[in-house]
Amino acid sequence: CPNSCVFRLKELLRIKLIECGWRDQLKDHCQEIIKQKGLDNITVEDLVKKITPKGRALVPDEVKRELLQNIRNFLAERQ
Repeated sequence: CPNSCVFRLKELLRIKLIECGWRDQLKDHCQEIIKQKGLDNITVEDLVKKITPKGRALVPDEVKRELLQNIRNFLAERQ
């Protein structure tokens, strides 16, 4: 079950982030950075470094709480 449970948690997170608009917000932020720097002047690594803090900050608290509760439930079932 651990692998399937991890997959389910990842899938739940992916769906929640799409539903709340997080993915679109982050995509827009990436486009802004690329526009400012120029496509030829930025690497994928640079882009990831720049968007990671904002990406984490944009995750709604409700999504964090729900994922954390699901992780707790998963761990409780394994004991």
